[in-house]
Amino acid sequence: MQAALAGRYGPPETLRIAEIPTPEPRAHEVLVRVVATPVTAGDARIRAGRFPRGFGLPARLALGLRGPRRRVLGAVCSGVIERTGSAVDRFAPGDAVVGMTGGRMGAHAEYAVIDAERLVPKPVALSHDAAAAALFGGTTALYFLRDRVGLHTGQRLLVNGASGSVGSAAVQLGRALGAEVTAVTSGRNRELATELGAAEVIDYTTTPIVEWGGDSDVVFDAVGTITRSSGQRLLAPGGALVLAVASLADTIRARGRVFAGPAPERAADFELLLDLVARGRFDPVVRTLDGLDAIPEAHRIVDSGRKIGNLVVRLAE
Repeated sequence: MQAALAGRYGPPETLRIAEIPTPEPRAHEVLVRVVATPVTAGDARIRAGRFPRGFGLPARLALGLRGPRRRVLGAVCSGVIERTGSAVDRFAPGDAVVGMTGGRMGAHAEYAVIDAERLVPKPVALSHDAAAAALFGGTTALYFLRDRVGLHTGQRLLVNGASGSVGSAAVQLGRALGAEVTAVTSGRNRELATELGAAEVIDYTTTPIVEWGGDSDVVFDAVGTITRSSGQRLLAPGGALVLAVASLADTIRARGRVFAGPAPERAADFELLLDLVARGRFDPVVRTLDGLDAIPEAHRIVDSGRKIGNLVVRLAE
């Protein structure tokens, strides 16, 4: 099969498309023919070796000192099952599925092996592109807003980085949970943020963070430009701060009403998000590129800082 292979940590040009052996599923796994897979900010960070402050050495020890040990990146895909392991009885070849691969990655290839517990059926009403786009940002926003913060009706939510994958999901899920949402993004994305449910939009290019005001019940930073100290100045008394992209120091000090760290990948959350998309209540904001050889270009778009929503590469029909 063909796959996009990461080399030494570096720019998108370090990626190359090459032929590698097709993996074989173990007992509890399935082999998925990948139809669509997103290229996320997480993929770009791993490819470049560009990690939040303080995480450089721990991340390289875990992922690889000079480049990713797992050379095929990609943690989300939507596709069709080719083969199942001997212990898998809830799926069969030909089933359309969506899921996340976790630390194993491997989705930026024609085929990926995934634990069956990390997969859910793709709703018939959804395209593979939309299904693949829904999970990365959606699971992060859902976990922090619903499970950690307990966001509820009448609260005021400030989302910093509201036009990206995680931020656009936070705007929509925050609104669905009953909050009044203020979106922080560039002026060119004002209309998008409003369409997604923001009651107010702040253009960070013209309004410094110190002028944003300190009356939010929840501040959700999706891009890593707010720290524990600066974020707390934006909160109303008793408010909660979510640092979805936090430094090592802020992650260690996250306690009380400050939340950071990874979001779990749970099949029940996948099903909820996909149902919301199918019912028109959650827009994953998809831009699609065609072909495996578009993955380096997708990384360049992510690196530009101008990616809107989710960037999905379609590998097959």
